[in-house]
Amino acid sequence: MAENLRNWVRKLDEITARGGTDGYAKVDLMPWCTYIAFDVIGALAFGVPFGMVEKGKDEFETQLPDGSVLLTKGAEILNRRGEVSSTLGWLPSLRPFARYLPDPCFSKGLASIQDLHGIAARAVSDRLAEMEKQEDNHLDILALLLKSKGPGGLPMQPDEITSEALTQLIAGSDTVSNTSCAIVYWILAGERDAPGTILPRLHQELDTAISSSAAIASYARVKSLPFLRRCVDEGMRLHSTSAIGLPRLVTAVSGVWFDEIHFPYGTVLSVPSYTVHHDAKIWGNDVGRFNPDRFLAKNLTSRQKMAFNPFSHGPRACVGQNVALMELSLIVATLFRRYDFVLEQKVLECTEGFSKKPVECWVRIKRRI
Repeated sequence: MAENLRNWVRKLDEITARGGTDGYAKVDLMPWCTYIAFDVIGALAFGVPFGMVEKGKDEFETQLPDGSVLLTKGAEILNRRGEVSSTLGWLPSLRPFARYLPDPCFSKGLASIQDLHGIAARAVSDRLAEMEKQEDNHLDILALLLKSKGPGGLPMQPDEITSEALTQLIAGSDTVSNTSCAIVYWILAGERDAPGTILPRLHQELDTAISSSAAIASYARVKSLPFLRRCVDEGMRLHSTSAIGLPRLVTAVSGVWFDEIHFPYGTVLSVPSYTVHHDAKIWGNDVGRFNPDRFLAKNLTSRQKMAFNPFSHGPRACVGQNVALMELSLIVATLFRRYDFVLEQKVLECTEGFSKKPVECWVRIKRRI
């Protein structure tokens, strides 16, 4: 991840170099959060970044069913896939007819699913070719998949490996990009609403932990920084990456009881994290304000601990949450250690499919160190 972060910082430095007389350059951070998140998951899952940071645009290769290759927009097709998947997840009876529905959301969304499969297929086919030439020396998730065994101890087939690789891509790209952008927004919004309460504390903590000669943060230096972690947690509380409650089926024959309400066997339930994270009965009357100190151990109630679920809970919780927290910590620490920001918009407008995606995040940025 370090090399991808260095490349990202180099590109952001180029943007700041074009600043005006006050040293600030205006930029939409959302695309740049997308580029770094995709490049990092490309390196972690497939051994090589997708090259979005270097190109400065949402573009990489996908393989079509006939084997041909074309350039496609990864973030865009993930958004379309999320929109159609969330709709069909709630209305599964529509699945057999989705391709025939007149709303382009369905036709474009289904096409995006095929495009995403092609991205993973391209990565898998490239690696299989390297293996045949005995040139595969990668240490990544795909390497583990290629060496893994399926039922009966047999090697996994290419289509199985592609499906698993696709899962890594979907789970680790736009979720991190959306959340990192939102956290930056909320930190700046918190400082704007209460000047002197957020950024001076964050800067002091980062300046103490990170060497003045370091261009990027290292996880060893920032993983235990308490105020940084509280900023990340409070940003995740306010944003809530998954915009919808994930459906769960009541499997107990006797059903379940909750707060004197009985839900019989077969009932579909969900707990939208956004709703829980914005419940004033749980978080207080300042529920809509960025306040990292609500996550201080002395302030956090047992009910708040239970209610805070950015990665869900239990056996179906996000398996990549530790990697995600590492990425978020490094991105946020690197940005606020190296740059000064001025927020240029009043609200963070978002679109909602499976994920909650910021439309844009305009800031003014200049080098701080």
